[in-house]
Amino acid sequence: MSAPNAQSALLSRPGSHSVPQDFLHELTANSSATILAATQELLLEYGRFVASHPSVASFCFGTLEQEAAKLPQSYLDRGGGAIVAFSHSRPVGFVAWRSLAAPELASSWELKRLWIRPEARGSGIGRSLIQAVLDRARANGKSAILLDTAPDVMAAAHRLYLQFGFVECPPYSGPSLNGIIYMRKSL
Repeated sequence: MSAPNAQSALLSRPGSHSVPQDFLHELTANSSATILAATQELLLEYGRFVASHPSVASFCFGTLEQEAAKLPQSYLDRGGGAIVAFSHSRPVGFVAWRSLAAPELASSWELKRLWIRPEARGSGIGRSLIQAVLDRARANGKSAILLDTAPDVMAAAHRLYLQFGFVECPPYSGPSLNGIIYMRKSL
């Protein structure tokens, strides 16, 4: 993988002058094919995980393959973006965000597809990815972040959202789905 650029942030070793082992990389149209392919695989891993749980299998997989194939444009075209996390120079985490179509939600972003590979869970990478989205939302004048999640299937992510101050809210993108809760954090 190439060294991080202005779109990347260190996860650790902040005083280091060499290529960091742990960093976040915000995807752009100029991200390398290697980084895009690794990120697509992370996103599809997330989809396979969700699909393996019958109670929420239809939650996201219908559009996920299209999102992965069009990275990063699938999020950039919706006023958002995507970040991949690296640990020991290996891609281990992903998060995305996008604007919402409803005019009453124009000042909000939706956090999407938080995924941390099992071997990297508990390392703080999920926290770093969420914080990166919150920081970007504030810098872009957003007043809230919304998300949907399946707490029975994604218990660790749900706990992390609660730690960040997300609270349950009414569905914001259509009718409520069985096993899915909707959450909001004011900024």
